[in-house]
Amino acid sequence: MSALQLEGLRKSFGSLRATDNVSLGVEDGECHAVIGPNGAGKTTLIGEITGEIAPDAGRISLFGVDVTSWNVPRRALSGLARSFQITQLAPGFTALDNAAFAVQARQGHSFRFIADARKDKRLREPALAALEQVGLADRADRNAEALSHGERRQLELAVALAMQPRLLLLDEPMAGMGPEEGARMVEILRGIKRTMTIVLVEHDMDAVFALADRVSVLVNGAILKTGTPREVRDDARVRDAYLGAGAH
Repeated sequence: MSALQLEGLRKSFGSLRATDNVSLGVEDGECHAVIGPNGAGKTTLIGEITGEIAPDAGRISLFGVDVTSWNVPRRALSGLARSFQITQLAPGFTALDNAAFAVQARQGHSFRFIADARKDKRLREPALAALEQVGLADRADRNAEALSHGERRQLELAVALAMQPRLLLLDEPMAGMGPEEGARMVEILRGIKRTMTIVLVEHDMDAVFALADRVSVLVNGAILKTGTPREVRDDARVRDAYLGAGAH
């Protein structure tokens, strides 16, 4: 059974067709990367998968269940979690607080009781486990805004993991990172990919080819190629459209 199945997704904004009959399957347990040039439709595709954007046509299934009409919270509670290209964290709260809020949301508790997230072991223990997964356990009591850029990216990943997802959608997790931070994130994701299904949207081709089991190339809203990293890298159409002559 596929973790994610997209069938004929179409979305237009006026005369612009942002997704053009997009169909692809993500197998349970794989890391599937989606790459493409700016303006290819990746942002729209992410929005359709998460429920933020309603497709004009097509079907979206999560683990065999049609979720096309489901809203964002319902998809999240069904096992879909995402990170964002631009970090979105709760300012004024610690790393542990941020992860605990995600646990609280996953368990259906009200955000009116913020103090509970800071004290309740049922929230703090899984939150700390998520921080440990991304190498931030020693930063648990540090305010989010005091973390480095790379650490904030790690924290956002921990927040997504605290939702206990079955499918993790990562929107450019390497954005703004230097070489050392990027290498650290690749190693973190290498460990996470052994435990869950990942859809990775990323411009860093070194990271894509290091992590992905399969790659789909999106160009002008349509899937140009899906295959293994080597198959994609060796495809002349992909090189011409996106990777460039130095892709070998």
